Amino acid sequence: MDVARVKLAIRGAFITNGFTVGALIARLPDFKIRFDLTTGEVGRLLFCSAFGVLLTLGFIGKIIAKNGSRPIAIIGSIYSALALLPLALASSVPFFALALFIWGSAITVQDVAMNSHAATLEHETGRKLMSGFHATFSCGALLGGFIGGIASQFKISISAQCCIVALIFLIIITSFRNYWLPAKLDQHPFEERKRHKRPAIFLFIGLLGLASTVNEGAAGDWGGILARETFGASPFLATLPYIFFNIAMVTGRFSGDYLMERFGTYKILFRAGLITGIGLSTGLIIGNIYSQIFAWFAIGAGMSVVIPAVFSTGANIARDRFAGKIAPSEGVAIVSGISYFGFLAAPPTLGYIAQAITLRWAMLIPAFLAIALALGSRTLKSSVSV
Repeated sequence: MDVARVKLAIRGAFITNGFTVGALIARLPDFKIRFDLTTGEVGRLLFCSAFGVLLTLGFIGKIIAKNGSRPIAIIGSIYSALALLPLALASSVPFFALALFIWGSAITVQDVAMNSHAATLEHETGRKLMSGFHATFSCGALLGGFIGGIASQFKISISAQCCIVALIFLIIITSFRNYWLPAKLDQHPFEERKRHKRPAIFLFIGLLGLASTVNEGAAGDWGGILARETFGASPFLATLPYIFFNIAMVTGRFSGDYLMERFGTYKILFRAGLITGIGLSTGLIIGNIYSQIFAWFAIGAGMSVVIPAVFSTGANIARDRFAGKIAPSEGVAIVSGISYFGFLAAPPTLGYIAQAITLRWAMLIPAFLAIALALGSRTLKSSVSV
């Protein structure tokens, strides 16, 4: 087993997955103009991609378990690249809605398969690797956002961007197709007629991930508005909280594997929750743009390691405690399904709450969830040893 080549293939999947997310977000204003949409209509259309994500999460775990993560990671990566083409060709709102659904489904197939494969490599090498892979996702998302922004600035059409990116991704994917681990390493035999309930431990791990994605989603969607409308920041200063959030996120993920190797997953989850909860609440209470920058840095630093940790934990528990009942890929799918719901539900929910108590104090809810994550990590540690 050439670990370096396997890592290269997995990183290729993570960075392309992140790039497509960042690039699409960067071009949303252009889609809004193309179809003459209101902000509310854009929000409703994005639920089409969310529906594609949630629907695919319902079955992709079993498909990976049956066939192994290798072929599904390759197919999912190709699917993700080709899913850019409907976005490029979308000529009407219904077509755009369908394209978003396909895109949401595609990135989910790739996401669950690449995370499952990463968990298998962790198992085979006996080393923590997941956080580093998620760091490449974050880098891909930042790069995608940057390239998308440049393309928009220079009036490069969405169609041209999507087609060029799809071609580059297909070249990368096919170049790495022989680098993946053998499929047999994580194929999972089932008794076809016997259905097993999903153990509550996976739901609990997913809720820990949910606490993280609520914080990440809130930081991304509401940071600029809080800075400008509540703290009176200039347009430039209003970008700094999110910039520092991303700096902390990428740095934390690149160092996360080392930290979890040294201190253990549960200690890191506990400290991550405390860093975010205390840092965010302190910044909000002080209440100025500079304290918000500190708070957003704390969110990035603390939450950076949580999603990699809970995905890896879900796969390990499935493999070690529920062999023959729950496949590692299913563990990843269950945990990711619950976790990603935070990205979908948190921003609009916080918006509704902010109407009653102001955005500044509504942002204390993610802080409380971070503290709950810290306490929940202690409960998880007492329930199972990983």
